[in-house]
Amino acid sequence: MKIALIAHDKKKNEIIELAKQYQEVLANHELYATGTTGTLIMGETGLSIHRMKSGPLGGDQQIGAMLAEGKLDLIIFLRDPLTAQPHEPDVSALLRLGDVQCIPLATNKSSATVMLEAMKSGIYFA
Repeated sequence: MKIALIAHDKKKNEIIELAKQYQEVLANHELYATGTTGTLIMGETGLSIHRMKSGPLGGDQQIGAMLAEGKLDLIIFLRDPLTAQPHEPDVSALLRLGDVQCIPLATNKSSATVMLEAMKSGIYFA
C-alpha cells in the first residue's frame, strides 16, 4: 500500500508516536509525507519515507495530486482543529479528494489507530 503521513504542528508528536508504535506495520508499505513530518518520523524510526514539501509550501497539494491520480491507498492526516491554518484551502481540498477517490483517511489518533490495527491484523482498505 501507498500511505501518506501528514500532521499539523501541534500533532507532530502524536504522529511520531504512532509511527514508532506501528513501525513494523508501516515498514511493509511505501510511505509518503509532507516535509517536516517526514523528516521527524524518519529521524525517530528510521523508516524510509518519500518526502514532499512542507504542507504550507505545497506539500498538501503534492499529496492531493497523488491522491487525484490514484497513487495513494491510505492517508493519516492528524489535523489540529483548534488552530487556524494558513493553508486551510489546501487542507480542505485534500480532504475532499479523499472522499471523491474513496480513500480511507484518518484525521485523528483514534481513527489512525483503528486503521493501523486493522493493517496489523492483515485487513487492508484498498
